[in-house]
Amino acid sequence: MAKKMLAQRRKRRQRTLIKKNCRLCENKIECIDFKDAEVLRKFQTEKGKILPRRITGNCNVHQKLVADAIKKGRELSLIF
Repeated sequence: MAKKMLAQRRKRRQRTLIKKNCRLCENKIECIDFKDAEVLRKFQTEKGKILPRRITGNCNVHQKLVADAIKKGRELSLIF
């Protein structure tokens, strides 16, 4: 009886993954300008942290470009 209860507790809900498409790939954007603060704010939280790929839906290549542009914009005080 105890084993059956433990087995029921161990069951985990399966998550349904939703495939997000990279907006930058769809629009065929190859380079991201660090001076375009309005676009870069879409990839940040309110506190200024960079949002992860699983939330933004960016591909690996574009996520790295976005992160580098945000960091460069921070150095030049264009973004907070």
